[in-house]
Amino acid sequence: MQEKSKPVDNLRADAEKIITRAIAAVLPDAAVERALKGKTFLGRVYLVAAGKAAWQMAHAARACLQDNFCGGVVVTKYGHVNGEIADVACFEGGHPVPDENSLRGTDAALALTEDLTESDTVVFLLSGGGSALFEKPLLPLAELQDVTNQLLAAGADIVEINTIRKRLSAVKGGRFARHCAPAQVFAVVLSDILGDPLDMIASGPTYPDSSSCAQALDIAKRYGLRLSERAWALLAQETPKTLTNVETQITGSVRELCAAAAAACEALGYEPMILTDCLCCEAREAGSMLASIARTHARDGKNLAFLMGGETVVHLRGKGLGGRNQEIALSAALGIEGLSNALVFSVGSDGTDGPTDAAGGIADGETAQLMRQKGVDAVQSLNDNDAYHALGAVGGLIKTGATGTNVNDVTVLLLRTAE
Repeated sequence: MQEKSKPVDNLRADAEKIITRAIAAVLPDAAVERALKGKTFLGRVYLVAAGKAAWQMAHAARACLQDNFCGGVVVTKYGHVNGEIADVACFEGGHPVPDENSLRGTDAALALTEDLTESDTVVFLLSGGGSALFEKPLLPLAELQDVTNQLLAAGADIVEINTIRKRLSAVKGGRFARHCAPAQVFAVVLSDILGDPLDMIASGPTYPDSSSCAQALDIAKRYGLRLSERAWALLAQETPKTLTNVETQITGSVRELCAAAAAACEALGYEPMILTDCLCCEAREAGSMLASIARTHARDGKNLAFLMGGETVVHLRGKGLGGRNQEIALSAALGIEGLSNALVFSVGSDGTDGPTDAAGGIADGETAQLMRQKGVDAVQSLNDNDAYHALGAVGGLIKTGATGTNVNDVTVLLLRTAE
């Protein structure tokens, strides 16, 4: 007689399907094709793509752009170029801090789009990570790197960081669109910021800047940034507030990622509920909250799925290895221990979570016990920010490799009735 599978086995199988289907739904290929479908560009057409998903977006766009195509440039993260694209030069650069290669790629894009006419079009493909990868600093690179590192170390959020970076750059805050004028710019944006603020995604190279000099100066003073006189002067210079040569279309966001994950859950027989697509709390708190929800609903006698999308934060207290999604899973593991029908997974849509080779983490009611059997102290690992090694010891790491998209993270709690 065949042994009946345990609920936890079914949960893990379901989680794998949900992850695969959710990420597939927000891959940029189809989104870029939809954005370009039916578009006719009469003059010369140039392609510029910047961000973690730049190569994937450009690869899809190049197949659509046949007539009058005059060349392109891709600037993406190291390890994210997956081959040659016809008539497109591909560059890899530093992230989250720009380096010399980021500047080389951006210089190539600026050279490609010089001296255009009003009948020309620049198809600009933008995704998360573009702030570091698409950069022409108005300061020495070492100084810009130092400012970025100061902001990161101080715990500044992405909006605050980009408000500063816009004013220290020749391409951010709408300045790339101004560089391309009088040519028209058709911008296709894959959003990685909650609420899809177009002027903040990759610091808005082709979108009017809504932030002010006063806000930038306030951020610099509040975080006690050490800046040169040149940097202080740049923070006081206003960015473009209107642009007349740009059309923008958002092709993906964390909202779409959550909707796709919810649809996958429903197809597998769960009743899905999207709790939020604007998650922005501390990672371990998100894991703890989902564990609390699990304990409330574990005996409801239904197949339930609770979903959250967004971008949590990790405050480093230890010297371990991990990422925000892995920390969510490790925190949840402690809270759902003993529940035979509960599982939590959290995954970054770009396939990378912190400075690791994992996309996220997965935990069920047996995870914490298995860690103890392996000699791993889950509580100490959480305190040491060492979720990678703790989860890795019990098969709790999710590894997808680079996905080619980047629309934040999705976190899911699955509750399944016994069969």
